[in-house]
Amino acid sequence: YSYHVFAFSVGYSTVALNHVIDFKEKKQEIAKPVSLLELFPSLPIVQGTSKRIKVLTRLTLVVSDPSHCNILRSTSANIRWFDIIAVFPKTEKLFHIACTTLDVDLVCINVTEKLPFYFRRPPVNMAIDRGIYFELLYTPAIKDSTMRRYTVSNALSLMQICKGKNIVISSAAERPLELRGPYDVANLGLLFGLSESEAKAAVSTNCRATILHGETRKSACGVVYTVKKPRKVEEEETTLPAFKKAKTQA
Repeated sequence: YSYHVFAFSVGYSTVALNHVIDFKEKKQEIAKPVSLLELFPSLPIVQGTSKRIKVLTRLTLVVSDPSHCNILRSTSANIRWFDIIAVFPKTEKLFHIACTTLDVDLVCINVTEKLPFYFRRPPVNMAIDRGIYFELLYTPAIKDSTMRRYTVSNALSLMQICKGKNIVISSAAERPLELRGPYDVANLGLLFGLSESEAKAAVSTNCRATILHGETRKSACGVVYTVKKPRKVEEEETTLPAFKKAKTQA
């Protein structure tokens, strides 16, 4: 409770309680999250406002085998209990699956060790087109110098492919001292290869977009994307006036 009170005292208005399921450790069931009323009998007021803080529930699945993704392909009621669904893929194949087919809101990027694979443009672009965001954690970077190098290195590798799009920077903090204010986190984003505007978005608008993506996932069966189809050369020629055709041909 003290952690979340501290979070709102440094400028945050929304936090997510993260429930981590690691299938590698043992076969685990997705349990219904604890009622917020049990955790927070009285929610604190956001600093500088009259609004009470918003607490969301998040499920993070650590997957190391394709079979671990089956629960995300089902219409399990357990999944619908959570506001945000994140997946932490451990292999390149699972990263590709997460970006292209899984119905999730966040894809977590490993920042505590050297990546066992290279990011590739097709799956990353597919995830961006689907409205999925990539999550980078900053707490490991402030804990340990070795993990700081991995965090920066892995983040820069991702930025080369995604060009700073669809990035969310989170804390994964377990204690108040591990938490940093939004302006400090945005400055950390510069070390990750983000521009000033991209770093600001990674702690504000991108986070709101992730929440909205989760709301859409829970309430809608699907999303329709409209893409403007480029006109063919033949079509352009048939629509040109006669004098322009002659000028073009000349």
